[in-house]
Amino acid sequence: MRSTIFTLVTLLGLGVFGSPVYAIGCLSGGAAGALAGHMAGHGVLGAIGGCIAGHQWHKHTLRRQDLENERSYEDRRRTYDPSYRSPYE
Repeated sequence: MRSTIFTLVTLLGLGVFGSPVYAIGCLSGGAAGALAGHMAGHGVLGAIGGCIAGHQWHKHTLRRQDLENERSYEDRRRTYDPSYRSPYE
């Protein structure tokens, strides 16, 4: 009984005070990796690898979008102010 109460209190504390998890890309990558791993006989390892790969791909996509947004901002800024110099150059 004590261990059950301790487990519930611990889980509640982690739920309330824990930091949010940003697993975008992990679910779709994990599902694809689990399927590929299942075909090879290693479903769990495939899911873990797919989760990592999917998350990294999502971060790569976000970085690329940020860079494109920065470039388009600088291009628009130069049309209005020809003497504008980018702080990143």
